[in-house]
Amino acid sequence: MRALVQRVRSARVTVGADTVGEIGDGLCVLVGVTHSDDVGVAAKLASKVANLRVFAGELSLLDVGGSALVVSQFTLYGDTSRGRRPSWIAAARPEQAEPLVDTFVRALEALGVPVATGVFGADMQVALVNDGPVTLLLEG
Repeated sequence: MRALVQRVRSARVTVGADTVGEIGDGLCVLVGVTHSDDVGVAAKLASKVANLRVFAGELSLLDVGGSALVVSQFTLYGDTSRGRRPSWIAAARPEQAEPLVDTFVRALEALGVPVATGVFGADMQVALVNDGPVTLLLEG
């Protein structure tokens, strides 16, 4: 699993004209799943995100009481090493990826993080105010 994590002042995801998830201060987390991922990997990555010390004073999301906006993002496993067309072969199929993204969300919530989400497989627009800017790529 991969998570592209951005510290944000605010973030929201819309599908069409509807806002389906929105947070204030916290982390926007784009999550990608690959074939070898399982529930253990999802839980480990959730703990890493919740405890990542990227806020002022080396505090974590849990320390500051922030929220997470989690959006599934299969393109995190795009391979652009050849040619100009990305290969998606490393990205897990939706029937594997969706339950693991849900597991990741539930694991964050179990740790005490308020979570908003996008809609798996939907054409989403994500708007955010990156704070810092701070952007990190985490591997599970």
